[in-house]
Amino acid sequence: MQFFKVGGAVRDRLLGLPVADIDWVVVGASAAQMQAQGFRPVGEDFPVFIHPHSGEEYALARTERKSGQGYGGFTFYASPEVSLEEDLLRRDLTINAMAEDAHGTVIDPYGGQRDLQARLLRHVSPAFAEDPLRVLRVARFAARYALLGFRVADETLALMRQLSASGELQALTPERSWKEISRALMESRPEVFLRVLRDCGALKELLPEVDALFGVPQTASHHPEIDTGIHTLSVLRQCAEHGQSLSVRWACLLHDLGKGLTPASEWPQHIAHEQRGLKLIRAVNQRCKAPRDCQELALLVGQYHGHGHRALELKASTLLELLHSFDVYRRPQRFEEFIAACEMDSRGRLGFEQRDYPQAAYLRGAAATAREVAAQPLLARGLQGAELGEALKRERLKALKAYKESAAHA
Repeated sequence: MQFFKVGGAVRDRLLGLPVADIDWVVVGASAAQMQAQGFRPVGEDFPVFIHPHSGEEYALARTERKSGQGYGGFTFYASPEVSLEEDLLRRDLTINAMAEDAHGTVIDPYGGQRDLQARLLRHVSPAFAEDPLRVLRVARFAARYALLGFRVADETLALMRQLSASGELQALTPERSWKEISRALMESRPEVFLRVLRDCGALKELLPEVDALFGVPQTASHHPEIDTGIHTLSVLRQCAEHGQSLSVRWACLLHDLGKGLTPASEWPQHIAHEQRGLKLIRAVNQRCKAPRDCQELALLVGQYHGHGHRALELKASTLLELLHSFDVYRRPQRFEEFIAACEMDSRGRLGFEQRDYPQAAYLRGAAATAREVAAQPLLARGLQGAELGEALKRERLKALKAYKESAAHA
């Protein structure tokens, strides 16, 4: 029985990066032997065990072969006879197909160290094309390591195109897709994830609403980058540079989907694109099974980001309606995320990356002003129910008018 560190732990150590999780492969052991040593089996699909003391995962060396469609369409074979090289052969990229023994010696049968030096994301074997999830995984690794100069090898990109054209991506479950998409959005260069997906034809298969934005022009005076798809990528890059949350990044990805529905005869204008885009945002939310907070923020940002940009021009009554739509009295954080998304949208324009966004402070001040209106004096007057609600609305409107007036003279 031999134990080897494998995959990301070896890769990141060689890159000089922090190692977060350690995965282990066990060669020459059976499931019965593992349990006899106190390892606890996990699940039913894979021969994976939890170490009795460290809690780390140990998997028996295994081979696999295609037996159906999608990520789950594989038959696995694990036995003491399976070698380390056979186990590494089934992995996706050469840089993930390295192992390290107890003495720190690297076992690298497929050229992972060579590709680390060359900054290449290259598939291990032609079996790469059997698993559609690998398209998303490679694009995610491209997003993670873009700052180090990594790119997808041409021959690997060709296999990704083959997979995208095969229809296999449609066999991926929403849960598996979302796991990869959400992780990719949180990488240091999330826009690279989308670029790679688009380069191999996968974006059109997985997120056709986003793919449709490329080639759609916008007014150059507002958007010097012109192309709506390029703008979306730039907004995501700003999200990463400013450390935004997943829900903000998801909302930014989908905020301009309505522009993909604008008839070409109306280009480069996109009147009422916010409202038009809501049905597309709902469709993507549901298809990807995004978490509820991501879904809600995406819809709100899609509908109201224009209000955010025009915040200083909004009437007090419109401002009050905006605050009410976000329920700033009970859910202040959601409005903060809306402001963040609007700022990223503004900065995601060519030449606007370093520009101030005064709307942010103005909207925060408006929310604070509305929240400061106390209900107690109105309750003391005996108001309740709908009457109390109307009175609160009047007082908040009055306070916002005063706030708007003072901001205009500041």
